[in-house]
Parts: sequence; C-alpha cells; structure tokens
Amino acid sequence: MPTPTGELLVSAAAPGGKLRESLTVELPEEVDPKEIAPADARELTRVLLRRLATLEEGTREYSYVRNTLVEMNLSLVRFAIRRFTSHREPQEDLLQVGAVGLIKAIDRFDPELGVEFTTFAMPTVLGEIRRHFRDTTWAVHVPRRLQELRILLAKAQDKLFQELDRAPTPNELAEHLSLPVEEVIQGLAAANGHTAGSLDLGSSEDEDGPGALADRLGHEDRDLARVEDLVALKPLVAKLPERERLILSMRFCEDMTQSQIGERLGLSQMHVSRLLTRTLRQLREGLERD
Repeated sequence: MPTPTGELLVSAAAPGGKLRESLTVELPEEVDPKEIAPADARELTRVLLRRLATLEEGTREYSYVRNTLVEMNLSLVRFAIRRFTSHREPQEDLLQVGAVGLIKAIDRFDPELGVEFTTFAMPTVLGEIRRHFRDTTWAVHVPRRLQELRILLAKAQDKLFQELDRAPTPNELAEHLSLPVEEVIQGLAAANGHTAGSLDLGSSEDEDGPGALADRLGHEDRDLARVEDLVALKPLVAKLPERERLILSMRFCEDMTQSQIGERLGLSQMHVSRLLTRTLRQLREGLERD
C-alpha cells in the first residue's frame, strides 16, 4: 500500500513523467513535511517550486506551498550548519538564520533555469550564516574590512603552517597575501575581538593556578588619586594668607570644629565659616584652572 507521500507524487506526475504545473498541491494532514524521505522530498520540492511560480503572492495557497517547501528543506540548513561546529553559537540560533537564507532561496529560485534547487540554495544559506557571524557575533565592534581580513588570515595561516611546519610570521603572511605588514598586524589584532573571555573564568589546566582573571586585575587606588590632589594643592595653599592656612590646618588636620577655631583665633563661628568657604572656593577654582 503506497504512503500518502507516494500517492501525492504519483498524482503530481503527468504521463511521460512530466509534472502538471496546474496541480493544486496539498499534503494530507497526517504527513509531516519534515519526515518525508529525501528522495521523495527532492521530487516533491520540484513539484512545489513549479507550483509556487504560478501562484499569486499573499494568497493562502501561496503561503501553504512556501511554508511546506521550507519545512521539507530544513535538512539542507542542518547540513549547512555542520560546517560551523567550531563556533559557540547555539544550533537553534544558526538554524533560524539558515532558515532565513532558505526562504530567500525559495523566493529567488526560477524553475525554468534547470538548476537543482539544493545547488542553488546552499550558497544562499551559507552566505546568510556567514553574514550572521560577521555582523552579530563579535565581542567588540571591528570594522568590516578587518572582519573579512581575519578570514583571509585564518586560511593563510592554515596553509603556511602546513608548508612551514610552524606558525607563520606577520611578514610571511603579508608576503603570501600581498598585503602591507601593518595591515596584517591589524588583522591579527582584530581577530582577538571575535570572542571575549569571562573575568570570572580561571585556568582549567591548573587547579592551583593564579585564579580568576578578575582577581588578578588592577583596580583604582584612591590613595594615589589623593596624592595627586595633594601635590596639586600644595602650591595653591602656599599662596594663601597665614590666617587662612592656619584655619585649614586646624579644620582638616586637627579636626577642630568652626566654634573651636573661632575661640582659638578670637573670631565668631560665622566669620570662620565665611573664611573657610571663601578659601575652599579659591582652591577649587585653582585646581580647575590647572
């Protein structure tokens, strides 16, 4: 007893093996397009592509045929993403990106050209995935020119490594690619921007290693910043009248209150407050000018 898919293919073939383009193709509900055998899928793809070319875009039948073509040919996308197993991108994300390329190939395909659909679609799917890596997976922004140079350098490094039995130098890469050495060095540096390591990631090779990178990085030393401020303030304070210098010393070195300073100098607390405010403003303005 033939399968529903087999029945559909038989009904889609006119005498002499030619396809009837006027046929309205619709799979039985119990048939999952993703589960159709590869040989049947190739033949049914030809039928549906010819049918799609005769339908008006936006109609229910057009959408049905187009969606069925996408589901039947997702195996092509899965085959394409096997080339990118070295990347850390989730397979489901790559499948979605590759499916976009598959849809573009379906929309652009012309059955009259006599080209096999898989031959036409594969470059489009691969191109969409490569564009995804080029535009969205860099850890830092790198100019497109350097992104493309990174790919050329990677291929050149592999080839020269086999020839030289060692890693090639920038000069050797530049000579091989007929590029300036400076541009090659830029490309090698840009390659480091493709991925970023975690600051919390330690050394997996040595459990007794130095620990996470974040623990070994320097941090801002506020004491150093304070030293810089004191060095900059020293000549400004030296220019102040003796009374103002004395008030600053009692307030910030001896930690005396304004009332205590006033009692020692024979001034009111309000007068001390005005003198402090004026002196601090002068110092602040002097620092800003410097």
